[in-house]
Amino acid sequence: MTLTEKEAPAADAPLEPDAPPEESNPKRVIQLVVALVLITAAFIALGWGYLLLFIVILFAIVMLHEFGHFITAKRAGMKVTEYFVGFGPRLWSVRKGETEYGVKAIPAGGYVRITGFTSTEEVPEEDEARAYRQQPFHQRIIVASAGSAMHFLIAFVLALILVLTFGQSTNNVKVFALDHWAGKTTPAALAGLKAGDVIVSINGKGFTDTSTGTSTAVIARSTGKQLDIGVERNGKLIHLTATPESGQGIKVDGKPLAKHGYLGFTTESATKSVSAVHSPGAALSTMWSVTDQEVVGLGQTFSPSGLTSIFHQVTNSKDAQNAVNNPGSAPRPVSILGIANLGAQSEQAGLASLLLLLIAINIVFGILNMLPMIPLDGGHVAVAAYEWIRTKRGQPYYRADITKLFPIAAAFIAFLLVFVFAGIFLDITHPLQIPH
Repeated sequence: MTLTEKEAPAADAPLEPDAPPEESNPKRVIQLVVALVLITAAFIALGWGYLLLFIVILFAIVMLHEFGHFITAKRAGMKVTEYFVGFGPRLWSVRKGETEYGVKAIPAGGYVRITGFTSTEEVPEEDEARAYRQQPFHQRIIVASAGSAMHFLIAFVLALILVLTFGQSTNNVKVFALDHWAGKTTPAALAGLKAGDVIVSINGKGFTDTSTGTSTAVIARSTGKQLDIGVERNGKLIHLTATPESGQGIKVDGKPLAKHGYLGFTTESATKSVSAVHSPGAALSTMWSVTDQEVVGLGQTFSPSGLTSIFHQVTNSKDAQNAVNNPGSAPRPVSILGIANLGAQSEQAGLASLLLLLIAINIVFGILNMLPMIPLDGGHVAVAAYEWIRTKRGQPYYRADITKLFPIAAAFIAFLLVFVFAGIFLDITHPLQIPH
């Protein structure tokens, strides 16, 4: 049968061998919907509804990352041939113009395929002018870094929602609940502290910067010393006196306390209301605070001592449990399983907790993706910058031989795989819990 011009597939957008025929799409859509309904029903039946919702949120974040690459490449006139959720065999797809959109069988992320993204890719002669590698330096940088930029944009939007809904975090702390010590009354109870009190000062000193120390740090080093505690309660400032006691021999929820000073209460962040006018600045301040914490945490995790600690956690169950019982005491890798588990806990803990976790996740993803290593986005930015530096005025554009980077990239990927599997192992054997 001879195809008419209307029936013939476009010459510049050939279907791949495993692409589904267009007429099979309705059937595949029904199958995909049925599968999603069954999966959702199974999660809900097992009581994993929060977990499923957080997994969906993670997928949305991943696809927004890819959308950053997609939209900037399209606007730059580059040829984008695929935008897919998942990897492996196609479950469903549809072609709009020169781009195929769809879902694949392995739910491990998503991707965008931009023609000529590397110097080694074979590109038809008619498409070479629209290949990524042929574009001006600034457009290549924008497209390569757009995924990470999208993460920071998501974090900003989430931070904006957070500060408008719950207010901006302050250096003060709010008493979440009083502890119960077996056989004795806590110093907090003796002093008259109540849940909902906001601690604004100790011995007349506020917590305006890190030089004054946090309330927890001041209490920890003041065992046996009477403290004057400034407390905001129902809009009024009152002063209470309390003397921290050593945690030696004391258990809370079956867990022994350390030997430093305690008053006997748990805390949560204290907040202040923010107007709509000041909310963008408050959101940026929140992002900066989270970024600072995450950068410090990443530095500790990938330091020699941090990697040694992770090795001990993997090989020694006691060390692993100690890291769980004392958050922040040791670096701990977290896999996608651990992130999903923490996300489900955050959803149950409340919207504020969930928003903070999602802000942190997006900031970490944004930072890690910009590491100057192939195959990360930062690696492609580094290659583009190197080619631009090496290109001499009036000379043909320099093309880097990225095959020389393959051994380094392979070693980097191997390191990441070991790190990821360590995280998966620890998340299964010693899952993290969000402290209350």
